[in-house]
This record gives sequence, C-alpha cells and structure tokens, in this order.
Amino acid sequence: MKQKATIEAPTPTTGTDHWIQIRGARGNNLKNINLDIPKNQLVVVTGVSGSGKSTITMDTLYAEGQRRYVESLSSYARQFLGRMKKPEVDYIKGICPAIAIEQKVSTSNARSTVGTLTEIYDYLRLLYARVGRTYSPISGAQVKKHEVKDVNDYIHTFPAGARVQLFIPLPYKYKDRLLDRELSLLLQKGYSRLRKEGELMDIQDFLTSNDTILKLKIEDIPTDTLYILIDRFAVSEEEDNIRRIADSIQTAFYESEGECWVDVVGSEAMKGFNNRFELDGLLFIEPNPQLFNFNNPFGACPSCEGFSMVMGIDEDKVVPDKSLSLYEGAIACWKGEKLGLWLEEVLAHAHKYNFPVHLPYRDLSKEQRNMLWKGTSSFGGIRAFFKELEEKAYKVQNRVMLARYRGRTLCPTCEGARLRVEATYVKVGGRGIHELIDEPIDELYQFFKSIDLGDFDKKVGNRLLQEISSRLQYMCDLGLGYLTLNRVSATLSGGETQRINLTRLLGSNLTSSMYILDEPSVGLHPRDTERLVKVLRTLRDLGNTVIVVEHEEDLIKNADYLIDIGPAAGIHGGEVVFAGPYADIYTDAANSLTTLYMSGRMEIPVPGFRRKTSDFIWVKGAQQNNLQNIDVAFPLHTMIAVSGVSGSGKTTLVKQILYPALKRELGEATPKAPGLHRGIEGPFKKIKAVEMVNQSPIGKSSRSNPVTYVKAYDAIRDLFTNQQLAKIRGFKPKHFSFNVDGGRCDACKGEGEQIIEMQFLADVRLECEVCQGKRFKTEVLDVVYKGKNIHEVLEMSIDEAMEFFAEHKDIISKIKPLQDVGLGYVHMGQSSSTLSGGEAQRVKLASFLNQEHANQHVLFIFDEPTTGLHFHDIRKLLDALNALVEKGHTVIVVEHNLEVIKSADWVIDLGPDGGKGGGELVYQGTPEGLLKVEGSITGKYLQTKLNQI
Repeated sequence: MKQKATIEAPTPTTGTDHWIQIRGARGNNLKNINLDIPKNQLVVVTGVSGSGKSTITMDTLYAEGQRRYVESLSSYARQFLGRMKKPEVDYIKGICPAIAIEQKVSTSNARSTVGTLTEIYDYLRLLYARVGRTYSPISGAQVKKHEVKDVNDYIHTFPAGARVQLFIPLPYKYKDRLLDRELSLLLQKGYSRLRKEGELMDIQDFLTSNDTILKLKIEDIPTDTLYILIDRFAVSEEEDNIRRIADSIQTAFYESEGECWVDVVGSEAMKGFNNRFELDGLLFIEPNPQLFNFNNPFGACPSCEGFSMVMGIDEDKVVPDKSLSLYEGAIACWKGEKLGLWLEEVLAHAHKYNFPVHLPYRDLSKEQRNMLWKGTSSFGGIRAFFKELEEKAYKVQNRVMLARYRGRTLCPTCEGARLRVEATYVKVGGRGIHELIDEPIDELYQFFKSIDLGDFDKKVGNRLLQEISSRLQYMCDLGLGYLTLNRVSATLSGGETQRINLTRLLGSNLTSSMYILDEPSVGLHPRDTERLVKVLRTLRDLGNTVIVVEHEEDLIKNADYLIDIGPAAGIHGGEVVFAGPYADIYTDAANSLTTLYMSGRMEIPVPGFRRKTSDFIWVKGAQQNNLQNIDVAFPLHTMIAVSGVSGSGKTTLVKQILYPALKRELGEATPKAPGLHRGIEGPFKKIKAVEMVNQSPIGKSSRSNPVTYVKAYDAIRDLFTNQQLAKIRGFKPKHFSFNVDGGRCDACKGEGEQIIEMQFLADVRLECEVCQGKRFKTEVLDVVYKGKNIHEVLEMSIDEAMEFFAEHKDIISKIKPLQDVGLGYVHMGQSSSTLSGGEAQRVKLASFLNQEHANQHVLFIFDEPTTGLHFHDIRKLLDALNALVEKGHTVIVVEHNLEVIKSADWVIDLGPDGGKGGGELVYQGTPEGLLKVEGSITGKYLQTKLNQI
C-alpha cells in the first residue's frame, strides 16, 4: 500500500521538554501529519467541520493520554489494555496527563444537579454541618445543647463557698413503671434524697408514707413535681472539688438521659440544663453532612426521596389559565352545581383573610397561593378537595377526575428542596441551604462575599468559604450566573455542561496537565466569550496546557498558538495548514479558509433585502421565569433570530411558551403546559405543524446513525439485496441491517464494539473480536457493490457517498441534504452517540429538507444550530435555512452567532442582561434597527458585522 505524503509542521524553536511532539498521525482523514504543540500555552485548534480537528485532539492526543493512564492502574485494569485501540500514530512525545471536556450532557440522572456537578453543594453540606445554627420553627429561638463545661462554668460564676444542690427530674425512661418501684431502684443505686415542692426529704421516708402518689405510673405524675438529689457541694477552686463537680454533672446527665437542674441555696429558682438537642418540646437532629444530602436516605425528603418531583396534583392542570382570578373560575375542577360549592365556600370566607378573589392567579403571592391550596379553618383548599376524591375513589367519576388532574409536580412536603424538614431548620448567615440552592449563581456569589460570621465560625469555615466562593466566581466568569445550584443536570445544554465541568476542574487547581476542550463557547453570547477567555488563561497560568477546539472568532484571536487543520473537510482535509502564533496566520497561511474569513477577504454577505412581514403570531403577556410581562411578535414566512445574553429568557419564550402554546392551538398533544402568559394570537390556520429541532440525540439506540435517520439506508439495503451473490445466498434486506438478527454479528449484536464494565472506573469500549468492528457476518460482507461491501459503504463520508452512488437518484436525493447542511464529512454509519449536539441538530434539519411538505406551512424552531460550525459551514447552514423559508415555511432560530443574527429578516432581542436583570423585550424588528438601541448588548457587537455592507 502506498504511503501517504508527510505534511511537515514548523520545527520547535525551543527545547523538546516544552513541546508535545506528534509524528505520523493517520487516524480517520489525517494525512500522516507531524505536529508540535507548545506546553503551558492556550492553543486553539480550528478548521472547517470535518477537517480532522477532533481526530488530532480527541482520537489521538487524548486517547493516547488515556491509554498511558491505564498503564499505571492495577493488573485488573491493565488486562484490557491490550485490547484498547491504539491511536494511529507513530509516536507522541512529551504528552501530559490528559483531561477532555466534551460538550455532551453528562447524565440523565434526576438526582444530579448543578450543585453536585460543580461540587459546590458538597462544600455547602460541610459548611452547614460545621457552622450551621439550628432554630426552632415554633419560637425561632436557637437550639443549643449544653455540655458538662457549660454547667460547670455556670456553677463557678457564684462566689467560693456558695452551697449548690444538683438535681435531676424523675427519670422518664420507663414511663409505665410505678413510682414506688422506680424510687426503690434509685435507693439501691445510692441516691437517698428527693425534692418535693421545694422541700428535701429522704426517699426511704417518702416510701414509707402512705401517699397515693406511690401507686401512680411515672407518666401520670405531673412534671416538676419530684426531683432526685444527685450531689451537694460548696463552690471551690480546688482541683479535687472541680473534678467532683464535673463527675456529678456527668452522672446527672446520664441518669436523667440528658437533663440536670442546679439549685444554689439562697437564689430564687433552679436553672435547668439539657444536653439533648431539643427546644419547645421538639427533639432536633444535630447538623451533620448527611442531614443535607438528598442522595442519602437519611437526609432525603421522605415523600419525593430527594427527587423534588412527585406524581400528584398538577398545578398547571388545576389552573390552566393563570390570567383568570378565583372569582372568574381559575380553578378548573371547581365547576358545576356540586363541585362549585367548594368555590362558593372560599368566596364566602375570603374576606376574613383579606384574600383577593378578583386578582389574577398569576399575581397571587406565595402565601396567598398556599392558603388557596392548603385551606384554612373556615374553608377547605384544593388539596382537601382532591383528598376527598381519593377517599371516595371507589366511584368511577372520582377516579376519572383524579386522573385528569394528576401529573409530575413539585413535592408538597419539601417544596422542591429535596431535603427532610429538619435540614431546613439549620441556617448560616440567616439563610437555610434550601434557600441558597434556588438563588441564581451571581446572587449567591454576592451573598458569600458579604456573609458575616463570628470569629470562631470564620476559623472553622474559612477553607470551605474559599472553595465555595472561588467556584461561584468561576461560574459567573463563564457566563453561568443565571443558573441555580438546584437546576437538574439533564436540562443543561452541552455547552453549559462543558463549562460546569470546567468550573470543577478549575476548583481542583491541577497543574502540569493537558486540558482538551471541545467548543467551550457553545451557547455563549459574545460578551460572555470575553469572560471565557479570561478563565482559560487562568487555567493556563496554573501551569497547564490548554487545547481548545474552537470556531469562535474572539477565542481564535486570543490564542497563544493557533493550529489550523484543513484546507477543507473529509478527504480534502487532514493537513496542517498552519501552526504558529496567531499573528502569523495572515502571512503564512493565506489560503486558509479560517484566514480568509478572519481577514474579511471572505464573508457571509448581509442579505440584499429583508423579507416583508405581514402575518404575525403574537405571544401576549409572557411572564414565565424571568420574563417581564412582554408582548412579542413572530412574523410568518421569514427567518427570525431570537438573541440576548445567556439567561435573558430566550429559551423560556420560545421553548416553554411559544412552542407548546402553538402545539395546543393546532390540537396537538404537548408534554407540558405552556409557561405563564396571557394568550397567543395570530392566523393559526395558516400553520400546519410546529417542529422543534433541538440538539437532543437523533436516536436512543447506539446503532442509530445519520443514513438511517434520513431514510437512505432502506434504498442501500435494497441495492445490496439485488446483487447476484446476495440472490444466490437468499439474502433479504434484513440481512444488511444491524438492527435485527440475520446478517449482523451475533457477538456484538451489530454494535461493532463490546462494553467492559470497569467497576469504579469508566466503562471501556473495545472493538468486537469476532467481527473486528465491522458489525456484520463474514458471508454478508462477501456481497459487494462496485468493489465495496456494506461495512465499507457505511464507513464512507457523505461526500464520498455522493460520488459512489451518483447513478442512484433515490439514494442521492436522501443524502444530499446532509451535504447541504455542512455534514459532508460525517460517516454514513457513524453512531448517533458520537455526534455532537449541533451535528445531531443538522441531521434533523437535513431530514426536513428531504421531506416534501406540499402546500404545508411548517414553523421550525432551531436551538443554536451553529454549534460546532466554522464560518464556511455557517454559510452553508444559512443557505439551508433560507431554503426552508423559500419553500413557504417559517424558521425561528435561538442564536448568539452574529452571522446568523445579521442574516435574519426579523430580530427579537431579550435582555438587557441575564437572570433577574433580563426578561425584557429590548427590541423587535429588522437587524439594522437593533443598532440604534442603546440598551442592547447584542446590538453593540452586531455593529461591526452590519458595517461590512
């Protein structure tokens, strides 16, 4: 086999100790390249999608670092080393311990939250266990536990010679024991006196009396009636006396199970001490880390078991229209002659509690809503109504009613805090841990910056406060200040997950390591990209090598060292176009696509005209999350960009309100009711369907791939079935499928790999030994078309397949849209689990371009479709999106990319900031008008793009 030509990279100018040397890298489309990467610098690897960036970073550098790590493990782990796939490279020298941070949602576990991912919650648990103060929910007083030292110190506040008597209340350990029996036992233990009504008397004399109290059970005797004398002594500073007093106090606590009373002769009253953690008749749990752990049965809420959600009565179903007041019938289940009596009862007594029956439900305070749900002494609430239905569930109509309003809802016991109620009694700085986890990160950071603890607590919690504050600061610097610690990990985007993982690694303060980050700027507004650069430099300054695969213009400009892979994608890429300082790229790599776009010699042109707007879909009074009661217009038959900084409310407006509200108007089922808004208006009859094209995986099975998703694989299987050898052997289309038994490998079930569980380590994926990763049986692979079997066809890129199947229009028509959206580099049979969120989204876009929506107006919603795209690929994506609009559809794009925003017909800019500082409609109209809005952060950055006209 002829060896590919070697592409040389610049020779290192310093010693090899300061460089990572890669020689002969040949994985995927890499053309036997040599590359030198400087250590302890911020290195950006760029190039068009499919040029080989991920191959050189993830499949070569990181894979080799991981393989060498396994060599240092136990013999159990090393037994799999021989089967781990070695990167296709001659050698790599100077490699550092490698850590890869990919932009994939790390877990779908409902227990995993932002707080647990960043480890901030673990530090919070320790902080509350160490310096937290417990307060009684009844009186609000602090719960304290007395020690022997506390009693001893109190006694020694009196002058020397003061006579002291130490008592305990009658022991209540055996409450059902008769008094005379208990006193006899105490007498046998050596206690000879008791106090009754302020007078001392011998226990023996008390027993010989005929008092009827002796025949009572201990539990029936009024408290504060009888006290047992433990010891009598005079206050003295002599060591023997001090030791005796301490022993007596210890004995008193032991005999009474935690209680003792000190009576100083001559003082007015006895003083009580208690070494049980109790107050106001309640016994509290002493703070410990597990009390605040919702992943532990001890600390988790008993109702929701730490998940925060339960199957119960869904508020959104009970109150479907929150713009209505109680008087107007906001409670959907309280209607009709009989059920309406519940409403009449509330209306009749509402004036007693100043409950506003004419105020819209959405404007009710939390206390007023609680009153409506929990009820009062005068009227039963919504919960009482449904409890009555449950008690009479033997009636069919009641069971139907319960089913109609049941759904996943916030746990009524812990109200989403996930913890048992005792954990909420503990406070630090006047706040409970359940309150802090629902605070936005930026506000939480300010709380810990200004927290005022006592001197002792500062010493105890100083290190914990440092760790918490530093991680919160990193999250704010990374543009994540709008998140909360209680946010479930599965609801995060890939970019958010990646930046959260980066926060955890920054907090660990590792040095001399190699960090490989895949598109960390995903989902970031240009303003927040500047903060990201600062954080990456911090990571570099700790003594680490930071390698970033990136297309973002600002990150490329801030690179210490730039590597451009290209010049194009797939078989036309895999070369080092440039490797050197960023400033040299304009002279040494003049033909690079990256250079052409960065220098302005190539650009994504501003549209010559904006499409006219006539028909609008209006979202009225949007108030979900941080939206500030805004009215937003979405013009039909146009491309609409929804912009704004992270956390400004874009996702809330489009995904949580517009999308489900439109689905409901079109009579389609929605998984969740639309978010809080006054209403939606517009010519709904002109819309036939609404499609959400998000970044979720294109298939749940690892055997799912692009060619099956766009329905091209059926035609390919039919083509192989019609080959002569397939007919002789009686093969059917199913034999060329890896989803059903027949032709697929029996060992790996068509996966091509086997998963080895590594106990406490991450699972290892190994190539199937039977089929060598080819997925099919040998007899099936014998069938070829144009010299290639089914495995080799699936290994082709889309670009290669376009040439290979040029004669088959049915196949070409299915796979060409993949090429049109910039996925020509993707392999036909590439597992969907290896696709990034942006790639999965573009596969979905291609499937829609494939479909013929004859005379059907579809409204498409895209969430960050530019994820992972080079400037050149964004140009292709915009062509595909415009093609949808030209076919008569409407395209809404939630996007930060300025190239997309400037190319839209209509821009909806939210802000001006994120979290509580956002949620306002800053601007809606053509992109040019956004430049005139002073409060728009997006407009400030868009200025340079629109000045290129």
